[in-house]
Amino acid sequence: MANELGQSTSPYLRQHAGNPVEWREWSERAFAEARERDVPIFLSVGYSACHWCHVMAHESFEDAETAAYLAERFVSVKVDREERPDVDAVYMAATVAMTGQGGWPMSVFLTPAGEPFFCGTYFPKDSRAGMASFRQVLEAITDAWQNRREQLDGIGKRVVEQLGAQQPAGQEAFDLAQAVQLLKLDFDPVDAGFGRAPKFPPSMVLDFLLRHHRRTGDEDALAMVAHTCDRMARGGMYDQLAGGFARYSVDGQWIVPHFEKMLYDNALLLDVYTHWWTLSGDPLAKRVAEETAGFLLAELRTPEGGFASALDADTDGEEGKYYAWTPEQLREAVGDDADWAIELCDVTGTFEHGTSVLQLRQDPDDVDRWNRVREALQRARGARTYPGRDDKVVAAWNGLAITALTRAGVVLERPEYVEAAEAAARLIREVHLDGARLYRTSRDGVRGSADGVLEDYAAAAQGFLTLLGATGDDEWYRVAEALLDRVLEQFVADGSYFDTAADAEQLVWRPQDATDNATPSGVSLAAEAFTTLASLTGSDRYEAAAQQALQASSPIAHRAPRFAGRALAVAETIATGPLEIAIVTTAPDGARELVRVAFADAPWGTAIASGAPGSAVPLMAGRDLPAAYVCQKFTCRLPVTLPEHLRQELRPAD
Repeated sequence: MANELGQSTSPYLRQHAGNPVEWREWSERAFAEARERDVPIFLSVGYSACHWCHVMAHESFEDAETAAYLAERFVSVKVDREERPDVDAVYMAATVAMTGQGGWPMSVFLTPAGEPFFCGTYFPKDSRAGMASFRQVLEAITDAWQNRREQLDGIGKRVVEQLGAQQPAGQEAFDLAQAVQLLKLDFDPVDAGFGRAPKFPPSMVLDFLLRHHRRTGDEDALAMVAHTCDRMARGGMYDQLAGGFARYSVDGQWIVPHFEKMLYDNALLLDVYTHWWTLSGDPLAKRVAEETAGFLLAELRTPEGGFASALDADTDGEEGKYYAWTPEQLREAVGDDADWAIELCDVTGTFEHGTSVLQLRQDPDDVDRWNRVREALQRARGARTYPGRDDKVVAAWNGLAITALTRAGVVLERPEYVEAAEAAARLIREVHLDGARLYRTSRDGVRGSADGVLEDYAAAAQGFLTLLGATGDDEWYRVAEALLDRVLEQFVADGSYFDTAADAEQLVWRPQDATDNATPSGVSLAAEAFTTLASLTGSDRYEAAAQQALQASSPIAHRAPRFAGRALAVAETIATGPLEIAIVTTAPDGARELVRVAFADAPWGTAIASGAPGSAVPLMAGRDLPAAYVCQKFTCRLPVTLPEHLRQELRPAD
């Protein structure tokens, strides 16, 4: 049988369509084939921008001898973790449980029943430093399958039982001040960020600290944000030429990135820098927010109006080749400005083979000169091979982008950001939605087959509710409410939130993970969306749903707040009030400045509704006078019509 990935909607799977490996997509048909042949399944999970996934593919999956061995003794299944986060979650939990660590590519061997009995990540083609080669692993699995089958079946069943016993139960109360103190202990006072290398952008923790500062005035919380945002934006993890952040820094000083650029990182960081600017007025915050939004629109936007998932780290088979510079390349590009630019951007061999990743550790002393250099370098870089783009549209990550672009567009007075957010929202509504059922991905305007998971429903709903406040279009309220009603129907059972719907494909374990990691967890996103919806409706049902979702994260927030950033941010919103703002207008754009003040000056997380009288949003009901109404629990203060009066309502101490 031939490789079957050529018709996949996943760019990652299509990258492997030319492998001699007889790949199958994840499907019941693949498991039926394994049962019929009585062979194990080799499950390989990765994603398009994963460097070591490409390495293993080149070493092993492009090798005809390895492919023949797999074809004879296994059914080989390839999964895009971004398209099927449910499959990834189940087998990553098994990998961590069995090996103590995880990562991608993830290599898991399953019984035909889907039970994992051997797990690993990257296996080299040739053994090295005590690490078995991929072929050695395959031979050992084959021997065990043929001669110790009962042992492997027993391991698989025990692993599944262990996963089922790990269901989280939240009981601890949120102690927001204690979370800040724990974060201080983990904070790097020299280079900023939390923990040691590699350093990942702590977007959700920064959001929490900003909300905490807004509520309490804690200057240490704001200082941690300012130091981290400054160091990230001035280092090599930030693209000093085109904007946008790489996935993480391999060192502790934010110098050398792991070069892939992910939609979710940039959406989350756009929100952070916008939020930081509203509180500090720091010009760096505004510049980075605008450049990051510009990156999203220029480099990740798809023809259908959505946002692509990622740009690869590698070009021409080399990691970072598109982004790194030698002094000679820089001299050729900028001529007489080269010495100045080399010193300014620290082109001193900070990366590999004498190349450097551009940094901007201080503001240039001549802005016009820097702009000239920057444009010349952009032109020179434009002649290089552009990184591969994973252009599938993921509902959850587009939801994050919709929220961030909407807020940035209103606050920074850049209407093109809001227009881009609306276009992405329309794509999700028109392509990903079937009734209230949400599908996770699309590509080229064609919907994928994977069911949406909890993060998709919640992030999309929050994005729609944010658009409601900016545009006054109450259709976004209706769609969001339908999505969240389906969450209550399909994702909640026995008092717990699950990451997959009850009517979705049943895996060997139904995942539920409250950890905010690279992206917010589905349950913390649900807590946020239900908090917003409860504020717009006054519904006790939605308020209880928000509290129930938030409680799932409480053990993590209590012990390891770095991994509960979004949950802590939502808890801050609840501790603040939360506020509700209704803005009524009878003329198009008549309340634009009131809307801008509401987004800029209200605490992040405030529910904002705007529109004409007669809106379907309950918070707007009975309000016919053009004005802004600031409320808590539907108890409203006197209406105001002037932006400065609304600002005084929202920041009375200023």
